[in-house]
Amino acid sequence: MPTEPTEPTTPTPPPADKHRATAAAILPLVGGPDNVTSIAHCMTRLRIALRDRSLVADEALKALPAVMGVVEDDTYQIVLGPGAVARVTPEFEALVEEGRSAAASPHPVTAEDLQAQGAAIKEARKARNATPFKLFLRRIANIFVPLIPALIGCGVIAGLNGVLTNFGWLPALVPALAAIASGFMSLIAVFVGYNTAKEFGGTAILGGAVAAIIVFPGVAKITAFGQELKPGQGGVLGALAAALLAVQVEKWCRRRVPEALDVLVTPTLTVLVSGLVTLFGLMFLAGEASAAIGSFANWLLATGGAFAGLVLGGLFLPLVMLGLHQALIPIHTTLIEQSGYTVLLPILAMAGAGQVGAAIAVYYRLPRNGSLRATIKSALPAGFLGVGEPLIYGVSLPLGRPFVTACVGGAAGGAFVGLFNQLGMTFGSTAIGPSGWALFPLLDGKSGMGVTVAVYAGGLAVGYLVGFVATFFFGFTKRMLADLNTAPEPAGPTTAPEPAKQPVPA
Repeated sequence: MPTEPTEPTTPTPPPADKHRATAAAILPLVGGPDNVTSIAHCMTRLRIALRDRSLVADEALKALPAVMGVVEDDTYQIVLGPGAVARVTPEFEALVEEGRSAAASPHPVTAEDLQAQGAAIKEARKARNATPFKLFLRRIANIFVPLIPALIGCGVIAGLNGVLTNFGWLPALVPALAAIASGFMSLIAVFVGYNTAKEFGGTAILGGAVAAIIVFPGVAKITAFGQELKPGQGGVLGALAAALLAVQVEKWCRRRVPEALDVLVTPTLTVLVSGLVTLFGLMFLAGEASAAIGSFANWLLATGGAFAGLVLGGLFLPLVMLGLHQALIPIHTTLIEQSGYTVLLPILAMAGAGQVGAAIAVYYRLPRNGSLRATIKSALPAGFLGVGEPLIYGVSLPLGRPFVTACVGGAAGGAFVGLFNQLGMTFGSTAIGPSGWALFPLLDGKSGMGVTVAVYAGGLAVGYLVGFVATFFFGFTKRMLADLNTAPEPAGPTTAPEPAKQPVPA
């Protein structure tokens, strides 16, 4: 969240220095360069893997002005917010590399050192109680998270192109925008294959090569399971399966092929075996699975739209809190490939509306808590644009009950949008990533842009209103109000007031 800088003694540093200063402040609090084993980031979080979890100073991290909160998962996640995280991460990576170079030890690492590090990692994982299934879902999410910026950019361009087409404006520009918006989606299987192999320990380019078979136009000449294949059949699910198979074939070859022949034999066998299985099995099976996902999503909203929307909208905030919402990206991507938009995202976006309504209610229920009100004021603009993490970690989650009432608001908004889907006004988002007001340019549907925008706006309004009302009347106990709605006594002529006890925003 934005904070006021301290009084400078030198000229104001450029933005790059500010982000480097944030990275420099974080690094010692996570145990220093040698305690960091990997670095990545998503839209709002710096994700790092640690050797020894016990070296992290959680409270000191949360107290940093640039840090909105921390989440402990399969990686240690530091919430920095959209935009900032993309600028802090490269600075953090550079500082880690510099620290390792400066601290290089003249003596080799001993077996005892490695055993101690392994024991620390094992104990940290036990403490997190991570199940294989949850870890697998998170690895799948890691494949798709790097694709989100391209999905957003191409989706916005597709939405702009749709507006120009509907109004008949700039007809000469429409084909160019269509090519720009569609190019990435036509080859997304290749990127998924590349990232899959990289994530699961194979050679990334081999995963991409195998996945490229799926989008090659020449597959239309091949017959499998009694029918001709279609370019792109199976989509991202087929690419995911093909790259996973390629990783297993490659690892098998690495263990058995002599080193002298490895550079020639292993890539050849990997692409050949995985490619044949993809053409004569995986493309058909993944195509059937993709069709089933699309049919189920449409059936779910057509038959139980209001109830389905209530459940999805109500449960999405807990998924965001746990970092598991990224596991839905393959489903969104499959729906976009099939129909041009994902019908699920506008419903899930209602969770953010409930969160905004709850935060506004907290603001009005605690008029004397200046610290918490300042946090809400700084985080609300991002909340309206669909970035809910500052409000989750800075407001509702630390308070407890307002997090539950925010979920109630999300459930109400989801039920509203789901009901109109059930009535035949089906619509969705042409890309993944934004929600809240930022989703308006990405909306598309069968009933026209006017109806689509009106229904989505109505869902947001319901989410805001129900989240506000539920939190205002049920979000606080009397004891919570007594403890939180306090302010310092007026300062006397000689004594300073004792500050009121207030929760420290995450």
